[in-house]
Amino acid sequence: QAVVDFERLGEHAAAFQGHDVGFCCLGTTRAKAGADGFVRVDRDYVAQAAELARAGGCKHFVLQSSRGANARSHFLYLRVKGEVENLVQAVGFDRCTILRPAVLLCKRQESRPTEWIAQQFLGVVARVFPSAYSVPVETVARAMVACVLQPGEGKVKVLENGAIHELGKA
Repeated sequence: QAVVDFERLGEHAAAFQGHDVGFCCLGTTRAKAGADGFVRVDRDYVAQAAELARAGGCKHFVLQSSRGANARSHFLYLRVKGEVENLVQAVGFDRCTILRPAVLLCKRQESRPTEWIAQQFLGVVARVFPSAYSVPVETVARAMVACVLQPGEGKVKVLENGAIHELGKA
């Protein structure tokens, strides 16, 4: 495990050397970082980490993005997620897997009242429609590992929420 300063990520290139697979779940919130900070973390840091990973020999990059990611979206969150997907794909990995989960169900250390209310509601909905609107973070993690263990089916694979649920059961 290596601790890096993302503001000086280029100085930590050695931490990205010699890995066949890269996993990226980096992100923040607009409320926590502001609009500019959100873009810097969710797009710029991720793209730079992908570039360093590729330069270090990474062959398969696995990116956690978001349902609805679209570089042409009018919503900042979805636009940034779409932009970073495009940037990561352009790096030129042998394989790139992009996971687009819906609302992540998890316990957080920090207080996010609106998200907590949404998670409570979606937790109930998930009992009837398990893969419709949410996904437990443990399922996303299992799907990320499982996609690496499966043979590649093309250069870029995008997994939407339903596919994440299926693969997360593997």
